[in-house]
Amino acid sequence: MSGTVVTVAGGNLFAIAAQYLGDATQWIRIAQLNNLDDPVLNGVVELVIPAVDPAAGGGIADV
Repeated sequence: MSGTVVTVAGGNLFAIAAQYLGDATQWIRIAQLNNLDDPVLNGVVELVIPAVDPAAGGGIADV
């Protein structure tokens, strides 16, 4: 879904990342791509969704 644009009314980036990327911990990728600091969305927001990156999954750093 590279470059997919979605319009959402409220909500949060965790739920959007889970829906479109299959991993809620990937919310930061959506935030960075859309120049957002806060994962909580207010009002109607148009977001660009990055491509799914299996290597970025899990949200836990390799130790």
